[in-house]
Formats: sequence, C-alpha cells, structure tokens
Amino acid sequence: MIDKLGKYIIKESIRYDSIDRSEDLPVYGVSNVEGITETQHKRSADLSKYLVIRKGNFAYNPYRINVGSIGLTGQDKEGLVSPAYVVFRTDENKLLPELLFDFLKSDEGLKQINKYARGTVRKALRFEDLAQIEMPIPDMGTQNKILEKKKRFDKNIRKLLDSNRVQVSEIKELRQQILQDAISGKLSEQWTKENPNVESAEILLQKIKAEKEKLVTEGKIRKQKELPSIQEDEIPFELPNGWVWCRLGDICFKITDGFHNTPPKVSDGFPYIAATHIKSDKIYWSGCNYVAEKFHRELFLKATPQKGEILVVNIGAGCGTPAIIDVDFEFSFKNTAILKFDQSEIYNKYVYYYFVLKRNDFYNDLTKGGLQPFLSLKILNDIIFPLPPLSEQHHIVERIEYLFAKLDRIKELNIDNQNKIDLLNQVVLNEMFKDE
Repeated sequence: MIDKLGKYIIKESIRYDSIDRSEDLPVYGVSNVEGITETQHKRSADLSKYLVIRKGNFAYNPYRINVGSIGLTGQDKEGLVSPAYVVFRTDENKLLPELLFDFLKSDEGLKQINKYARGTVRKALRFEDLAQIEMPIPDMGTQNKILEKKKRFDKNIRKLLDSNRVQVSEIKELRQQILQDAISGKLSEQWTKENPNVESAEILLQKIKAEKEKLVTEGKIRKQKELPSIQEDEIPFELPNGWVWCRLGDICFKITDGFHNTPPKVSDGFPYIAATHIKSDKIYWSGCNYVAEKFHRELFLKATPQKGEILVVNIGAGCGTPAIIDVDFEFSFKNTAILKFDQSEIYNKYVYYYFVLKRNDFYNDLTKGGLQPFLSLKILNDIIFPLPPLSEQHHIVERIEYLFAKLDRIKELNIDNQNKIDLLNQVVLNEMFKDE
C-alpha cells in the first residue's frame, strides 16, 4: 500500500533546556556518508535551544537532505543537534524506522525529497513537506520480513567491502615487495641463471669512474669530492654475484639542485617547476610557472636538465619523490635536486624505482626529532645504491612494470567491484518493498 508519510511520522522538538542537564550531551551533525556523527566544529557556548535526539530518532538539515544527508540514531547515541535541524521518529507500531531510513536513501526516496522540497534559490524540505512524501508501506509482518532480508544482505555487503579494502591494502604492500625483490636481485634470479656471462656491475662502475675522470680532464664537469667508503653496518642485505654496493654519487657525474629563492613569475617566459609539480608518476607541466630568461639562464647553466635525467624533491612533505624528465625543452626548477648520469650506462627507470621504494625511508629518517625534511646534496651523494649489471637493470625494470600492470588490473577490478556493490545496494533499496 502506498501512503503519505504524515500518518506514520511524529515530529520531536525536545529542547536541551527542557530536560535534566546534569550530564553534558555530545553535539552531533549529519552527513550523507556517515549519518549521525559527533561534530568536529566548535561547540556553541549556548546549547539551550539545541534539540535532543535519542534512540530511533531521525535528524536532518532541511537544506542538505536532498543529497542524502539524513541520520537515524542508534541504540548507543543520545545527544544534541542544531535547532536548525528537523528531528522526528516513526510510529513503530505502523512503520519500522530502519525501513523508512533505507527508503529515504534510495533513488525513489531522493526523487520524492527533491519533488517536495521548496524554495527558489535554495530548496529546503521541512517536516510538513516530508509528511507529503509517498512510500510503499506494507503490513508489519511483511515489514519485519523485509528488514530481516535487508540485514542479511547488509551483512554480505560488509563482507564484500571488507574483502575489497583488504585487497587494496595488499596491492600497496605487494608493490613495495616487488620493488624490494627488484633491488635485492630476487626478481631477476632466473634471468641471472640464463645469462651467466654478462659484464659485472664492478666493471660497469669502473667504466663510469673512467668516463667521469675523462670529463673532468676535458673541463666538462668538476672533480667530485671523494665519497666515504661503504661501512659494513651500512649494508642492509647481501647482493647477488655480479652486483655491487656503491654510493649514488659514484654513478652520477653530477648531483645539484635548483633555485633556493623563488624567482619573479611572468606570464610568458621559460617553464619553471617547483616541488608541487613533481608527483610519484610524472612531472605535471600543465600547472608550471614561467620565469624571465635571465633567471632561467642562471639555473639552466648550473643544472642543464636533460630528457631522461631524474628530478628528486629534496625539501618538504614530498621529500624523496622522484620523476623522470620527459621533455626536450629548457626549463628551471626549485626545491628539487637533479641526478645527472650517463644513460647509456645506467638505466634511469631502475634508479627511479629505487627512489619510489626508498622514498618513505628517506622521509622518515630526515624527520626524526621533528626536523624539516631536507635531502641535501651531500645526503644524496652518500646514499648507498645496489647496482646490478646494465642488462640486468633493463630486465628488472621490465619485470617490475609487468607485475605492476597486473596489480593495476586487479585494482581496476576492485574499483569495478566497488561500483557494482554500490549499484547492487541501490537496487536492493529500490526494490525491497516489491519482493513481498
């Protein structure tokens, strides 16, 4: 039977100043996601006119119910809501509150809320308008059957949601584990067995050293300061045969940084990026700023960023975040370091993924004692780095990206499952009165 809600609902207008106030009551708000929750806003100094809500009470803001912001008070809740709210209950001998709540959250319920809400600039649904809403209301025996069926469905939905959340969490952990296996040689064990005669990382490191000495002799780079030898207690794990521990400065012919002060911005000039433009997957050029040529030229001559080199945020909340330069045009930067190396000897993506793995470790180490995170050039040069042979670097990156693609697909399926769960829940809300 379809009937108007006015016959089944009762307005509640109990003010705080009309009851025994020996105990303070919490102040609640209502959201379309969480329902009735304790408000995070500052409490009003005068709560006397606030409305009391108790078990079985509904509460909503007349201006927000059209987006589903309505709550039903549970057994353990008693408190206050703003006097601007509408508070009501059902006659539980005629209509179960849980069924009304589900109806008002359904597509049909929201459709009727918007139908009966009044106002020109901003619509509001007052209690009198709520009473006009029509709802299928079966007898109490049927209502109880519907409620039991809905409870069983909700239980299964919660299991699906919990399973989905676990999988999303596991995907993050798996990504980190894949990267850890990559830099420790576990990801390329089979490849190593099949390719026993590749040139070792030790020989590769000697070639890099010889090339750097040649560039110094030619006046193309400055001679680097001697890096400290790696101590036993710095080595976190044993590397496979053919690999070598080195410092980041050993494989780079230059590590430098960008502007220390913010240059004046102009509307038309050379692209200029800050740490905020560097995310974990790429550089966001669309939001970059522009600087005049004289400021740009000063930095560009210092850093000469080239396509394929790596930028690393070296200050602030994003400290340690890497990105591979993916453009050929000139640009300058701030709050960021650049790793310059011979890309024919070091695979940039291998270095990139090392930073993706270690980013949180760098950040946590730098912020001990409440310090402002700052990856100085000395710290960057001194970072110990697990170097595999060049051909193995390429194989490792290939394996990482293959496995990451698999995880991305699983994540997409999880999102799809979440959307299906939401849709299924809405279908049940819309159809549950038609089942009997």
